[in-house]
Amino acid sequence: MHERGGEQIWRQVAFFVMTLCVLAVCGVMLYPFLSAIVGGVVLAVVTQRPYNWIARRTKNPNLSAALMVLFVVISVIVPGFFLAQALGRQLMRLFALVSQQSTQWKIVDMLGNYPGLVAQIQNITNEMNMSDTARSVAVFLGGRLTKVLSLSITTITQLVIMVILLFFLYRDRDQAVQLAHSIIPLRDGETSELLIRCKDTIYATVLGRLAIAGIQGTLSGFGFWFLGVPGAALWAVLTVVMALIPAFGAVLVWAPIAVYLGLTGHWGRAALLAIWGGGVVSLIDNILYPILVGSHIKNHTAIILLSILSGVALFGVTGIILGPLAFTIAGRLLEFWKRRVETPQIVVEESSL
Repeated sequence: MHERGGEQIWRQVAFFVMTLCVLAVCGVMLYPFLSAIVGGVVLAVVTQRPYNWIARRTKNPNLSAALMVLFVVISVIVPGFFLAQALGRQLMRLFALVSQQSTQWKIVDMLGNYPGLVAQIQNITNEMNMSDTARSVAVFLGGRLTKVLSLSITTITQLVIMVILLFFLYRDRDQAVQLAHSIIPLRDGETSELLIRCKDTIYATVLGRLAIAGIQGTLSGFGFWFLGVPGAALWAVLTVVMALIPAFGAVLVWAPIAVYLGLTGHWGRAALLAIWGGGVVSLIDNILYPILVGSHIKNHTAIILLSILSGVALFGVTGIILGPLAFTIAGRLLEFWKRRVETPQIVVEESSL
C-alpha cells in the first residue's frame, strides 16, 4: 500500500509538471499574438452592453456576433488604424526635419542666444555636442518609427486575429465563462467574484483612462491653438495617446513644447503653456482619476500607477490593461486566502459561545 501511495504521488507530481510545461509552451506560442488577444478581450468586455442589445433583437448568436464585429470594425478599428498611420507619418516628418543639418544649426544658434542656459546644460550633460545629440536622437526615434510602420503586415495580421477572436468571444461568451469556472481552482462564489472584478478593472482602465486622456487632449489642444503652436491638432492627438499613462503622460508633450517656445524667444507663451499644462491639463488627471478609475478598481491610486507603469515596461502598450488586471487578480487572491484563514477562527469562536 505504501509503495502504491508513493507511486500515486509520483504520478501526480509528474502529471502536474507535464501540464505546467505544456501550458508554458502554449504561452510562448501565443505571446506574439498577445496584443490581438488582449485587444479582443478588452473590446468584448467594453462592448458587452451593445452586443446584448443586438442579441435580444436578432435571437441568433452568429448574426448578433457578426453585426457587432462589423460595428466595432467600422467605428473603432478602421478609424484607429488610419489615425495611427497618420500620426506616425506626421511624427516621421517631424523627426526628418529635426535630423536635417540646417534645423540643427538653427537650434544651436537659438541656444547661442542664451549662453547661461547652454552652460548649465553642458555642465549637466558633461559638455555634450548639441548638434550631434539632436542628430542621434532624431535618427534613433525615426528608425524606431520606421520599424513600426514597416511592420504593417504584422499589424494587419494582429487586427485580423483580433477580429476573428472577437467574433467567437461574442458568440461563445457563456461557454467561455463556464470554461473559466471549470478551470479556475476556486470556489464558485470566488470565481464569480474574481471574474466580475476583472471585468470592472477592464471597464475602468479602458473607458476611464480613455475619457481622461480625451479630456486632457482637448484641453491641451485648446492651449496649443490659443498660443499659436504649429500643428496644434497633431500635438493634441499625441497628448491623448501619451495621457494613457497616468500622472505624467501629458507632461511628455506640453513640457517640451513649452521649452521650445522659451528657446525661440516666446517666454510669455512658454509661461502660459506651463501654467495651463501644469495647473489644468495635468491636474485634471489627479482629480478625475480617483473618480473614474480608482473607485471602480478599488485600489489606491499609487498602486494603480505602479501597476500600469510596470505593465507597460514588461508588456508594452498592452501593459496598460495587463498591469492593473494582474494587480487586481493578485489582490483578490490574497483576499480569498485571508477569508479562508479567518473562517476557522470564526467557527471556533461561535462554537465556544
